[in-house]
Amino acid sequence: MPDISLTVTAALCLASLVAGWIDAVVGGGGLLLLPALLLGLPSGTPAAYALGTNKAVAIVGTAGAAVTYARKAPVDVRLAVRIGLAALAGSTAGAFVAAGMSTEVLKPVVMVVLLGVGTFVILRPAFGTAPSTAPVPPRRVLAAIGLAGLGIGFYDGLIGPGTGTFLVLALTALLHFDLVTASATAKIVNCCTNAGALATFAWKGTVHWQLAALMAVFNLAGGTIGAHTALKKGSGFVRVVLLTVVFALVANMAYQQWVA
Repeated sequence: MPDISLTVTAALCLASLVAGWIDAVVGGGGLLLLPALLLGLPSGTPAAYALGTNKAVAIVGTAGAAVTYARKAPVDVRLAVRIGLAALAGSTAGAFVAAGMSTEVLKPVVMVVLLGVGTFVILRPAFGTAPSTAPVPPRRVLAAIGLAGLGIGFYDGLIGPGTGTFLVLALTALLHFDLVTASATAKIVNCCTNAGALATFAWKGTVHWQLAALMAVFNLAGGTIGAHTALKKGSGFVRVVLLTVVFALVANMAYQQWVA
């Protein structure tokens, strides 16, 4: 365990619980969890330990949410795994590229995209509220594997914040899922990308395993509750949370880019 007080440990566990709930509903839990770890770990701790511990915590909550969704939502697990494997490859490539370039230049572009997405969802109230009853054409499946898998996986390795939210949006747009089914599918994809990232951090020895295990219990509880909430409340509720997370991501990126 890192040398942190009981109060800080409790605050990190609470942040982990809330982040698990957010991540299960619509993605974007890392928006809360990673900054909490960066603030909570002792001063001077390399950022890699916050990143590694974050992945060790998040993968547990994501897996719990994925299992809950798979039991009660109409999820095509085979399709989700195919997209997830593509995302794993994409995130690995993104991590290699990130090592040799500054990602700061890309953040304004991502902010513009997020604002455009938020505006689109606001102007299209029916977006993701009801699934299409027609079979998904093979070309759309390939597009989902390419964009939601390789493309967003690459973004996850290169920059990271909002990956789950981007997955939900892409799956809804490309495969005509409702937002609940898209969230469920995104959790399975996230499990694949988190596993690859965690393996890398574990190999480098930059994971606080004891702290991660404690926080993971709360993240699992939050993820399970969040999945049940989304299933119970439906796509209209998920849409509200989605918009909240999108604009919170924009505000966070703007702060990191121009203020911090």
